[in-house]
Amino acid sequence: MKYLNYILIIIGAVIAMYAKAGANQNQIILIVGIVLLMVGAYRVSRTISSKIIDDSDKFDEDKN
Repeated sequence: MKYLNYILIIIGAVIAMYAKAGANQNQIILIVGIVLLMVGAYRVSRTISSKIIDDSDKFDEDKN
């Protein structure tokens, strides 16, 4: 299932580059490629966890 995200990114990028290559570019194909690219990037970023360290919690532990 995680490979689907990368496939969406690659297909979206290829479609967007293909639509941009022509002199009279097709707007619909370009939009579809960008949407696929963004959906794949969103799905990948959703799986990455944030590791924010709160300094106030560390300070409270040092006081005790």
